[in-house]
Amino acid sequence: MGRMHVDHLTFAVGSAGLKAESDRLGALLGERFRDGGFHPRFGTRNHILPLSDGRYLEVVEVLEHPAAEKAPFGQAVRARSEMGGGWLGWVVSVDDLHPYEERLEREAAQGSRHFPDGRLLEWQQIGVKGLIADPQLPYFIKWESEPSVLPSALEGDIHLDRIEIAGTRSRVEDWLGIEIGDELDGVRIKFSSEYGQPGILSATFITPNGKVKI
Repeated sequence: MGRMHVDHLTFAVGSAGLKAESDRLGALLGERFRDGGFHPRFGTRNHILPLSDGRYLEVVEVLEHPAAEKAPFGQAVRARSEMGGGWLGWVVSVDDLHPYEERLEREAAQGSRHFPDGRLLEWQQIGVKGLIADPQLPYFIKWESEPSVLPSALEGDIHLDRIEIAGTRSRVEDWLGIEIGDELDGVRIKFSSEYGQPGILSATFITPNGKVKI
């Protein structure tokens, strides 16, 4: 399967909107989010906060845009936002999406976004429908752009320490195709099965100002 990298976490905005939600989370973490731009194929836009270890945090908002009605990612963001916002999911980057395309029997979707300065970031992704059906599951991404424009090129000094997930380890391991033990790619993963709705319960970050749990 190749290397699996816990790439980023996605937080869907609530009624406050993208700027207010980014400001709120940024204040908790002691860092400012930056404008990540618009996703034309998904009908969404985001603000991002680079973390250490080549990861980042994404706050995302769905737009009144035709793509948002069709694209699974746009649908997922809208549904989570309409529930009041919160953690939408986690994303694993891989070197090769073909094993997942074969297993899920569909092709990966092309993704892109333009930075505010006009540069283009491109990738492929698959598994968002799995996330919609069972929000404990991550989706998979393969970056196609030069390393210099990837969000992870902006190294931050906030460390993603732990993700707590409502769900079961075996279900996520089946989906990933590997055993993950207590951690994956240096991130501790804790599963709690006593919650009804599966999905991310919290993420814990180590910041220059101490530990922060969101």
